[in-house]
Amino acid sequence: MHLRDASASYTEHLAAVRRLSTATVRAYRSDLADLEAVTGNVPVESIDVEDLREWLWRATKRGDARSTIARRTASARGFFRWATESELIVTDPSLRLVTPKQGRTLPKVATADAMRDLLDAYTAASAEGDVVGMRDAAILELLYASGIRVSELCGLDLDDLDRERRTARVTGKGSKERVVPYGGPAADAIESYLVRARPALVSATSARAAFVGVRGGRIGPRAVYELVARAVGPVVGAEGIGPHALRHSAATHLLDGGADLRAVQELLGHASLGTTQIYTHVSAERLAATYRLAHPRA
Repeated sequence: MHLRDASASYTEHLAAVRRLSTATVRAYRSDLADLEAVTGNVPVESIDVEDLREWLWRATKRGDARSTIARRTASARGFFRWATESELIVTDPSLRLVTPKQGRTLPKVATADAMRDLLDAYTAASAEGDVVGMRDAAILELLYASGIRVSELCGLDLDDLDRERRTARVTGKGSKERVVPYGGPAADAIESYLVRARPALVSATSARAAFVGVRGGRIGPRAVYELVARAVGPVVGAEGIGPHALRHSAATHLLDGGADLRAVQELLGHASLGTTQIYTHVSAERLAATYRLAHPRA
């Protein structure tokens, strides 16, 4: 089988059998298309480790980030492992590839005091009756309270919100569902939005969407990104901040408060505990920074 056909079969396998998210499948497809651009649409069995090294070397020469090179190495390994298991090839050429070491980039995190002041300000502003302001306050409160992803928030339906138990049922990566709790301030903001603001925003295209855009349809990720960038960017002192800043902040503040790492993993919907552990590094760095500033013999 030639590379193009094998790539198509593999990405179909990822979507249907492994149930990976659309974005993840798209990344694998892009990486394999880049491999084909270097090797040509050749039979899969003709590709050897030197071809793969040439492919990665070219990516390095054109300035691809180290994280991109690492991801492409992982994509190649997954593809050729599947090709071996599917008996398309006898020997896996990717076994001898070396993944480049990556520097760890710690996420931007707002302080707990800064988040309290920010959310209190939005709640006070929304009390004046602005329907968009009430919606924005509810979105910010829920993102910070639950640590959910922007795609999970945009996908929420009214039936997914249990207002009595203060929980939200979200669909995460790989179409996996989980139920996340949220606290009193988020519950108050959501209640105010649903009762006083959402009826003024809904239209025939809203369906059962929990959060509605200014044109009446289900709110999209771009609108949420713009909201968070406008609200949270100045708080963390960085431009281009997105909803993940609230997810990062929620996780870090939970761990700072003594939450169990596995409980935070469950809340965030991480498949691997290793992904959650980055937040322990964030907390450790903040502790070290405080120590250096406060201790007389630091």
